[in-house]
Amino acid sequence: MISTDMQGLKQSYQRDGFVSGVDIINHSEAAGHRQAMEIAESEFGPLHYKSKVHTILRSPLQLATLPVVLDIIEELIGPDILLYNVTYIVKEVGALSHVSWHQDLTYWGLSHDDQVSMWLALSPTTAESGCMRMIPGSYLNGHRKHDFTEDQTNVLFQGQTVPDVDEDKAVMCTLEPGEASFHHGWTLHSSMPNNSKDRRIGLNAQYLAPHVSQTKHDIDSAMLVRGRDNFKHFLEDIPAEIDLDPAAVARQVELETRYIEIAGNE
Repeated sequence: MISTDMQGLKQSYQRDGFVSGVDIINHSEAAGHRQAMEIAESEFGPLHYKSKVHTILRSPLQLATLPVVLDIIEELIGPDILLYNVTYIVKEVGALSHVSWHQDLTYWGLSHDDQVSMWLALSPTTAESGCMRMIPGSYLNGHRKHDFTEDQTNVLFQGQTVPDVDEDKAVMCTLEPGEASFHHGWTLHSSMPNNSKDRRIGLNAQYLAPHVSQTKHDIDSAMLVRGRDNFKHFLEDIPAEIDLDPAAVARQVELETRYIEIAGNE
């Protein structure tokens, strides 16, 4: 467990490009949010990797905008914060799915790297269940070349993989339900299959400073969640007011298609 002292957290993040084991909510609250997600799955279908879920469900919106979360993001990228995307990342029991070594910012088309991703555990996230592994300090070297692969078990859209990563340097980011990790978009990270007896469920939220823009087109969207947006580079996402409102669900389909087009186009 790392210190939740903000200055210490920031120093660790600036040194390593990530921090892990940060207390966000307690076990009971995490269980309640997991239940809300699984109820939504029973109505909506699988939520794994569905983009912009904070526009159709209240639980992920609440988690992504908790004051403690935004306090941490503010410490890392400043007082003005855009919520760019929120998605659940789920590894089913016994699934072969994995994530190869990669950097998030490679295909997002963003103009700057003032960005932070939060990964909040809603179930135990262990080495056995396929927790994230990160390479400390790797973000300091900026972008690395990615190769495309045809591995159908790779969760990434194009199987993009950074070759020749020294895995001996990898740090296992194990998390208890309610704990989170935060990482920079150039930090090399990966994860292995889930060999545990429970689903591995995490909520991933991505945050930007407002001066960051989308370079691939001018119809990307985000949500101001703290401070001011003096740049207006993004269209405005609409926060979920009720769960699975039909109009919101229809919009989410369009938003997800747009996100996949961005991420799948180098």
